[in-house]
Amino acid sequence: MMRSLFSGVSGLKNHQTRMDVIGNNIANVNTVAFKAGRVNFEDILSQTVEGARSPQTGGMGGVNPKQVGLGMGISSIDTLFTPGSLQSTDNPTDFAVQGEGFFIVSDGSQVYYTRDGAFKTSADGALVNSNGFRLQGWMADTDGNIDSTQALQNITIPVGAQMKPKATTQIAFEGNLDANADPTSSEWITSVQVYDSLGNPHNLTITFTKTAENKWGWTTDLDGTSGDSDTIEFDTDGTILSGGSGSASFNNITGAEDISLNIDFSQLTQFGGNPTAYINFQDGYEAGSLDMVSTDSGGVLTGIFTNGQSKALAQIALATFSNPGGLLKEGGNLYQISNNSGLPNIGTADSGGRGSIAVGKLEMSNVDLAQEFTNMIVTQRGFQANSRVITTSDEMLQDLINIKR
Repeated sequence: MMRSLFSGVSGLKNHQTRMDVIGNNIANVNTVAFKAGRVNFEDILSQTVEGARSPQTGGMGGVNPKQVGLGMGISSIDTLFTPGSLQSTDNPTDFAVQGEGFFIVSDGSQVYYTRDGAFKTSADGALVNSNGFRLQGWMADTDGNIDSTQALQNITIPVGAQMKPKATTQIAFEGNLDANADPTSSEWITSVQVYDSLGNPHNLTITFTKTAENKWGWTTDLDGTSGDSDTIEFDTDGTILSGGSGSASFNNITGAEDISLNIDFSQLTQFGGNPTAYINFQDGYEAGSLDMVSTDSGGVLTGIFTNGQSKALAQIALATFSNPGGLLKEGGNLYQISNNSGLPNIGTADSGGRGSIAVGKLEMSNVDLAQEFTNMIVTQRGFQANSRVITTSDEMLQDLINIKR
């Protein structure tokens, strides 16, 4: 009877622990990126009353062991890392991991891992979570290059950042020059805005003049100042035979460096019909300031500048673990590594088994209320049944004591 009494006590205690986990799951049903817990039970030590006997040849058969169980215990309390559904927020600094992986955040001394992607921009431009922990990744260099092999850094959006101007050095043509044009009077003029080293715009005009069959001369002009010239020759199939590239230089640009242009004519054709030749590319631009930031599924934050240019600013890092269930919960939707989680495998999204990043969305809790209510009923009944074992064992002990009377 004493054994049944203590077995019932173990059942009460451990069903109460299971109820604690269920209550925590239900409490966090609307917590961003919360992962539900699960309690697994196991039987504990059994007392052997009589051991097993093997069968005898031609004699008695075997006898199974006789054992009395001494109650139950908790074998594990697991964290279930099944994905939660995504909720759209349209906030550009809300992120959700679609697949495996954790965001990495730091308080300056400790590193933590989280599925909660509700970030905002702090006064210094850093992306931080609700507790002020800084999102980790890699910052781009001045040319927009990102090296994800380097040590992790705080991701900071450079509010008010300026982009230096770039002088035009390359222009390219596309389109057609009329093969039926009269060599004595036909010309075609096209122009484009180019930039000097200070970002000041200049009007570049290129004039094509047909000089002979399948030959066109071209001249350049910058703000009314004549520049270099040369000739293009076309083959009988309408493609360029020679003169597919050229150059032009302009000196005495006020306050700026000389403008030196490489001109690509290789995509021009000469077929019969109206001329359509135009400059489809020039690589210069004026100075600009950061206007907005966009993030792609790979976690790359790209700055859009007022001069129409864009440049990578940073990239968000993700970490995966061989056993995410081994992570330690630290509160605040944060986890830390443990002896059984394995070391973090840190890299970029959409690589190495890491998921992609959904922008403007948050991952919801993976708690299934229907399942939790069912577990609650089963747990309650288990608790009640174990309490009956205790009361019945107590009554039997009372009857035993009454024998003496």
